[in-house]
Amino acid sequence: MSTAVLTVRPASSSVLPARFAKVPVMAAVALLPWLAVLAVCHETAWVVLDLTEFAALLSLDALLRRRSPAALWAGAAVALLLTGDALADIACAGPGHAVLAALVMASCIELPLAVVCLRLGRDAAVRG
Repeated sequence: MSTAVLTVRPASSSVLPARFAKVPVMAAVALLPWLAVLAVCHETAWVVLDLTEFAALLSLDALLRRRSPAALWAGAAVALLLTGDALADIACAGPGHAVLAALVMASCIELPLAVVCLRLGRDAAVRG
């Protein structure tokens, strides 16, 4: 049986500033009021997706605090969830203002947060 070894080498030497390490937990806390709104509106599927994002963000935060190389995978999982959420929001939005709001949320919040989480995970793997 062979064992594969994952080696992470950054394409550039740039590392995110230390203040970005708090982004996952801040994003998780920011999700809580939105989760309450979705729950009141009985949007079960969106509540489940956002709860999964909440848990993934907190998991990434915990792995970053431990300086675990596994943060690479958690960052990738968060990015995947956020990207899927953005695409689903755009696809399910109605015409007019709803699709515009989904595009703004995707381009200003969800996708930039996905990139930050990917970079945080990569930086943790490089340091670890």
